[in-house]
Amino acid sequence: MNLEQITEEMRGRVGAHSPISAIIKFDFGDDGVVRIDGKSSPTVIDNEDSEADCTVKVTVENFLKVAKGELNPQMAFMTGKIRVEGDMSLALQLGSILG
Repeated sequence: MNLEQITEEMRGRVGAHSPISAIIKFDFGDDGVVRIDGKSSPTVIDNEDSEADCTVKVTVENFLKVAKGELNPQMAFMTGKIRVEGDMSLALQLGSILG
């Protein structure tokens, strides 16, 4: 799955009204970013690398494993496969998006 496909999948999961009223950015390193602007109405999901309230740094491979339920997000965080910058409480709410 490439960045464009991940972005479209996120648009489908989040819909027009994000359950999180903040800006969350998934930083995939050289593969790019997906930004969810839950402060906008309707929610904007794009690939703009701008400021965010919470940034989740993860490889595309590990992100997909978490999204598919193949990798426990807490374990991934504790082993350094996922790093969080900014508001940690927002990262804890991501289950509502990633399901």
